[in-house]
Amino acid sequence: MSGSIVVGYTATQAGADALALGARLARGLGMSLHLVIVLPSEGTRNAAVPPERAYEDHIRSQAKAWLRDALSQVPQDITRSGHVRFEESFAAGLIAAGEEFGARLIVVGAANGSTFGRHRLGSVASELLHSSTIPVALALAGSATHTRIDTPISRVTAAVGTRPGADVLLEEAASLAAASGGALRLISLVPFDVPPGLDTGAITLVRNVHGDDVLSQAKASLPAGVTAEVERASGDSVEDAVAHLPWQDGEIVLVGSSRLAQPRRLFLGSTAAKMLHELPVPMIVVPRTRATDISTEGDQA
Repeated sequence: MSGSIVVGYTATQAGADALALGARLARGLGMSLHLVIVLPSEGTRNAAVPPERAYEDHIRSQAKAWLRDALSQVPQDITRSGHVRFEESFAAGLIAAGEEFGARLIVVGAANGSTFGRHRLGSVASELLHSSTIPVALALAGSATHTRIDTPISRVTAAVGTRPGADVLLEEAASLAAASGGALRLISLVPFDVPPGLDTGAITLVRNVHGDDVLSQAKASLPAGVTAEVERASGDSVEDAVAHLPWQDGEIVLVGSSRLAQPRRLFLGSTAAKMLHELPVPMIVVPRTRATDISTEGDQA
């Protein structure tokens, strides 16, 4: 699979987790790997107090040393490189790097203090999930010690729904499954994404009928020759449903961006945010419009 993966790297546990997932995805998908450290740009500093050149050189030198150390941990069969970028925000620097390198994914780690093996969004991830033009992959806390880089992508699961962007999500999931050799699974959380105020009977009806219908339509709309297993999530809430679904070692899950997102941008929806509370595998959030689309439908949120 052509393309590359950009990892938002820092010399922290979160950076190590992002590196572990990024390297595993790069190997599993046959992509190159770019580790990017983003430092504050000169425009963010106080103009009345010019920075000392020695300090500038020290910070840049330290960042390059961190990158060399991190790159030494990546298996030799993965094409990789390290980069130092200056930008007003870490997220903006990653998006710019992703666009520069033609990245298929931007990978970031969980926030400090996250429960081992679970997700917790930090400020960088949150900003990316509300502005990136490129799909964002979220690493689980502890990935650096819990995940082997040579673990294959065993299955790609797509959480399908009825909102705009479902076709883009299915195409991306099918593409990743084909590139990795993993199985493709479609799950529906539609029964839990309903207006407030519905009684239990109405919710049950949606769960039993509409959810199955969504899965059938999604499976039928897959690219020619692509097969997938389908599974209807059941439970009293999104979190409960995710907790009761079976998950494999090496699995990744894809979700679509919220309907509130602008064209070719991400915006994390409420259902995806709830999934993160219980999800034991990496999540990839996909923009609901392709980068080549020239649609303005997102302006009508």
